Amino acid sequence: MLINNRLIDKDEVSLSINDRGYQFGDGIYEVIKVYEGSMFTATEHIDRLYRSADEIRLVIPYTKDVLHKMLYDLVEDNKLTSGHVYLQVTRGVAPRNHAFPTELTEPVLIAYTQSADRPVNNHRFGVSTIFVEDIRWLRCDIKSLNLLGNVLAKQQAHEAHCYEAIQHRGEIVTEGSSSNIYGIKDGVLYTHPTNNYILNGITRQVVLKCCQEIGLPVVEEAFTKEQALQMDEVFLSSTTSEITPIIKINDTVIHSGEPGIYTRKIQQAFEEKVQQLTML
Repeated sequence: MLINNRLIDKDEVSLSINDRGYQFGDGIYEVIKVYEGSMFTATEHIDRLYRSADEIRLVIPYTKDVLHKMLYDLVEDNKLTSGHVYLQVTRGVAPRNHAFPTELTEPVLIAYTQSADRPVNNHRFGVSTIFVEDIRWLRCDIKSLNLLGNVLAKQQAHEAHCYEAIQHRGEIVTEGSSSNIYGIKDGVLYTHPTNNYILNGITRQVVLKCCQEIGLPVVEEAFTKEQALQMDEVFLSSTTSEITPIIKINDTVIHSGEPGIYTRKIQQAFEEKVQQLTML
């Protein structure tokens, strides 16, 4: 496990109850996928971490290159083959007060690895989802530790025996509780534009590159719940879910309950990028 710039055994970890991440959710995080011992799109994840830090006025006390090396060493030290790295930075430890602590308060960085198999059955057969009203704050573009709205949405999906909750503000689909959402209609991919209502997912960025490579036009334009139900294909993406077809939303079956042809092409293009990484 990584605590600030030190690799230590998890049994030696000691975190303060006065950490602002614990008391206020005052921090940011990233999850980086690992394939065959190599971190996928690590540079993009680290860039986004620093952007999130800037947005909440948190200064990470390491350069991007140093942080990248620390995460590389963490993966090596844990001999992680397949799984992910979880990384978070909080504003630090200080007496409880809503206002920022003094400038002498040092941020706290922690990171650890977790082994996990790729969700191949979900990729092959698709998943069911439900619509859930998006009740989150208005800065969803910041990957902050404040995830209670996401947790409540995911729990609704879990209780409905579904994989994911598709969130919406009024009639407009935003994103999943832990994913980005896409619809394909008449050979065009639609997805919510990157603004304060959604997180610009790193896998989302890879998806758009894949679409360009396979010649699938992309329109970054919000669509409604009704339009989602009328799509030829729907899928979600995230670091851990990768490219997962959606075959059902509430009681409506999408594409006869089978992953669509364009979704399959995007999955293949994504897989080629993973293979390129693991061959390096």
